[in-house]
Amino acid sequence: MPTETERCIESLLAVFQRYAGREGDNCKLSKREFLAFMNTELAAFTKNQKDPGVVDRMMKKLDLNSDGQLDFQEFLNLIGGIAVACHDALVVKAPHP
Repeated sequence: MPTETERCIESLLAVFQRYAGREGDNCKLSKREFLAFMNTELAAFTKNQKDPGVVDRMMKKLDLNSDGQLDFQEFLNLIGGIAVACHDALVVKAPHP
């Protein structure tokens, strides 16, 4: 039986595969696939953005090799950044003595 962490990894792989390859390369997210991912899986984030260009800028920033697509490593950089932001927002830091 998989551990909680193994299930999380399986979920990330499954979500990436669900969006990657809808058009072209099934190992990368195109700009449209990334937009579909953001609007579906992270809808609360995209819905609250007043600037419509924010997702485009995110894609450009995440696309480290500038090929116009996001591979799984680049996708994980987004997931990791979101996880860090959530952690920082939720964890109350204990005061230092």
